[in-house]
Amino acid sequence: MTGQRVGSAGLLPVKMIRLASLVQRMVSIMPIDHINLARVDLNLIVALDALLSERSVTKAAARVGIGQSAMSHNLARLRELFGDDLMTRGPAGMQPTPRALALVDPVRIALAQIETLVSREQTFDPSTAERTFRIGLPDSTEVLIGPALLAYVCEHAPGIRFRFYAAEGQGLLDDLDADRLDLGIGVGSFAGGQVHHKRRVLATDSYLVMFNAKKVHVKPPISLEDYVRLPHVLTSLRRGERGVVDDALEKLGLSRKIALVTPRFVAVPFLVAGAAVVATMHARLARYFADELDLSLSEPPVDLPLLTTSLLWHASYDSDPAHIWLRNTIVQVAAAEREKTAVRTRKAT
Repeated sequence: MTGQRVGSAGLLPVKMIRLASLVQRMVSIMPIDHINLARVDLNLIVALDALLSERSVTKAAARVGIGQSAMSHNLARLRELFGDDLMTRGPAGMQPTPRALALVDPVRIALAQIETLVSREQTFDPSTAERTFRIGLPDSTEVLIGPALLAYVCEHAPGIRFRFYAAEGQGLLDDLDADRLDLGIGVGSFAGGQVHHKRRVLATDSYLVMFNAKKVHVKPPISLEDYVRLPHVLTSLRRGERGVVDDALEKLGLSRKIALVTPRFVAVPFLVAGAAVVATMHARLARYFADELDLSLSEPPVDLPLLTTSLLWHASYDSDPAHIWLRNTIVQVAAAEREKTAVRTRKAT
């Protein structure tokens, strides 16, 4: 479903979505106090957004394009306007107050709506537009859809540029909130998501076990006994040595030995090719490298959940025509690549 909200239990309950829409409609019909509002300098709200994002007067000034002293003056005016310190100095630099943290999303969404209102570019023509999109994603996704996405854009939208960043989990959501990313592509449920985090499922995938049959002296399908006996390579973006495989084995009263943990998915096939180890990884990525490195693949001897890959973005970009085009383009490119993989798999079997 397009534009799903991510909540603490996955999708936001329908009642809460309706409530949010009701509040939005109520705000739109509330009378405006033009006299008091006229006293507010909109540039101060722009400055506040920069301060909340950068948490540094110097960096916020550079972001807006003014001098440091001017930004300091804006901060003083903002403190008077809101009756709160907003930013205080701490050991780690400037820290937002609770009042400031509560303003982060309302300020960003309000500015995005104002920008849309005054912008002359209500439509988006990818063939002539020039824009840079900042996308956070794991290296596995970059390998699977990055080349096809780049090829499509070079042909159909030559003025569009990408900057890819390594980002995953809560860090990805934090980068979206701080406007360090325009879009995220992540794996998992993102249980820490909030109402302003929008989500669109991009793909689901299963797991396959990968190993060098010549080194481990095992032929597919791998048995549970060999699976537990052989050392494993684990891909993890978090600290620790535990994954979905360990949860599945624990239910059977079993455990495995982890020989190596790496945060890089694309390094795993090369590690497996050179050592007597096994790795359990995303099926599409495993098939991609197995042919190239002459590795064996097997269905896991334990029940594992499906993987879900999703697009994630901040609600302030929800109606941006360029952002809508980007999301739809990635969905189309990803679907085409999945179909190519499915065709190759059917031919191989």
